[in-house]
Amino acid sequence: MIVREWRARVLAARERDYIDYFRRKVLPELGAIDGFLGASLLRAEQSGEIEIVVLTRWASMDAIRKFAGDEMEEAVVHPAAAAMLKSFDRLVRHYEVVVDTSPAMP
Repeated sequence: MIVREWRARVLAARERDYIDYFRRKVLPELGAIDGFLGASLLRAEQSGEIEIVVLTRWASMDAIRKFAGDEMEEAVVHPAAAAMLKSFDRLVRHYEVVVDTSPAMP
């Protein structure tokens, strides 16, 4: 399994908007891709803004390529999402999962 990590910063006033967008738009789009295994949206408050971290789980790098294209290290950020963010990382990181004790998802 591969985890794809992406980070962004959002003003606290727009946090709920981004979370709603993630649930309504991003998750269904990802869920339609063969090899997508799930996602986590994390948050941490820092000096009046919220850092968000998106971790997506994939069966393989080939599955990620279906989502991100050949430039897999570049972040995929739709304009509607970018408009809600104060800033975001242009590049992502990929990690191979070596040990995972998470319970199986239903």
